[in-house]
Amino acid sequence: MAEFRTITKRGEGTYEEKKSRFLGEAIPAHSEEEVQAALQAAKKRYFDAKHHCYACILGERGETKRCSDDGEPQGTAGKPILQILEGEQMQNVCLIVTRYFGGTLLGTGGLARAYREAAKRALEDAGPCTMESGKIVLISMDYSLLDKVNWYLRQQQIKTLDATYTQNAAVRVLVREGEYPALLQFLAQAGSGSIQADIVTEGYFGFGS
Repeated sequence: MAEFRTITKRGEGTYEEKKSRFLGEAIPAHSEEEVQAALQAAKKRYFDAKHHCYACILGERGETKRCSDDGEPQGTAGKPILQILEGEQMQNVCLIVTRYFGGTLLGTGGLARAYREAAKRALEDAGPCTMESGKIVLISMDYSLLDKVNWYLRQQQIKTLDATYTQNAAVRVLVREGEYPALLQFLAQAGSGSIQADIVTEGYFGFGS
């Protein structure tokens, strides 16, 4: 899997319909245990609310999907929330929507629309991002080669995380998986084999997309 969409921070969103309030929360989650913990926290936070509906998509390929209407008419809460996650192709995200009843029935269509909108607003507030496969690489070199390396990094829009200047110059960069071979090739040519490149971390990272 080269990339996936997720969130890296919590988000909140509210929606009101005929005095019923719908409080949405978007939460990063990587396991069903984390989902249940988030759900219990919501129930504790909004202890006087009757319905705490949710949906989640978990796993490296989004293979685990769960949703709950929590006492609402079947298909009016959990499924609409799940559809928001599916529509945005989210992974490792839990959406919880808590409802405070305002005294007027909304009907099945109105309920679905309200739960969907609260979930959508919470997800937007969390700021969905694309996570791509990549590496953090530490590049060490003689000072005479620093300008040449920095020029290449700027040209290829490779993000520099930090730099240290001791006996040699060293920069820590974040590079996409597909760009890594070209980076190694450039460093080998630019330094005639004298530039050292060490992988610090491999995984999935947000590249600002």
